[in-house]
Amino acid sequence: MFSIFKKDPIKKLDKVYASKLEEAMHAQRNGDIKSYAMITAEAEKIKVKILELQASAKT
Repeated sequence: MFSIFKKDPIKKLDKVYASKLEEAMHAQRNGDIKSYAMITAEAEKIKVKILELQASAKT
């Protein structure tokens, strides 16, 4: 009944994922390759969560 008011967790994670990628890009442009690698790894973990949620939503 009130499912229209629930926020979509996939959309929220997509925003976090995009911000992490942007943060990683800025770190790379500044020459901080170690931070770039760490932030990219975090972004990849978020992407895995997104894919898991999308797979569970399809079933």
